[in-house]
Amino acid sequence: MSIAPIELVRPSAVPSEAAPSPVRPAGPVTHNPAPAPAAAPARIRAVPAGTEARGFVLYVGLDEAKALAAGTDLGTVVEALKRLAADLVPASETYAAVALAPEGAGGRDIDVVRLALQDPSALAKHRQHEEEPKPRGGVVIDLSRKRVILDEETAPLTYKEFELLQYLVLREGRTIDRAELISSLWVAGDDEAPNERTIDVHVRRLRSKLGAYEEIVRTVRGVGYRFDRHADVSIRHTSTPSPDVF
Repeated sequence: MSIAPIELVRPSAVPSEAAPSPVRPAGPVTHNPAPAPAAAPARIRAVPAGTEARGFVLYVGLDEAKALAAGTDLGTVVEALKRLAADLVPASETYAAVALAPEGAGGRDIDVVRLALQDPSALAKHRQHEEEPKPRGGVVIDLSRKRVILDEETAPLTYKEFELLQYLVLREGRTIDRAELISSLWVAGDDEAPNERTIDVHVRRLRSKLGAYEEIVRTVRGVGYRFDRHADVSIRHTSTPSPDVF
């Protein structure tokens, strides 16, 4: 079962010149006008062979404010439409559903209704819109609040991952070797302190959380790591110099 938009196809009228002219017999004739032929009903183009129409959906885009401005309310409009259907076809059955949306959601009323009631074409259009690539908002490295924002979303960095990035950022353009990172960011004798081989794992985790911007932390083969600023990277510094810069 499915639904399709209703498009009525009305039969073409037969041109008057195509109809044969009646032959008038001689002598007086009693005039009995022939009844006009009944108009052929319009058919619905969306009903293909092998299927039958069992009803229809009429989406009405109307909020309470517009209804009140017109001197009515949604309940009254619904009842009027149901009465109209009953007057036209007494055997018809009706069911009304109200489309709900968060206050202030915006958008056209009719689009909200179609989405809320799962109209296939409206859903397809909505999915296509959601799948369109969103413009990149860049990277914000906020040293004052200890956070990184990627395309307006906060990156889930751990405290140690942020410290590692911050250390490189404050030494922008300088290659930092692994030994310096370990001695500066981990306390000597700490059970969690990495060695020069496992420091690569920490950097790899950091870069994975930077996503499309992982290239801002560059690997200098055989030496260590370096932070390179790009046009889409901005840094918010603290009001006082960082204590790890001498």
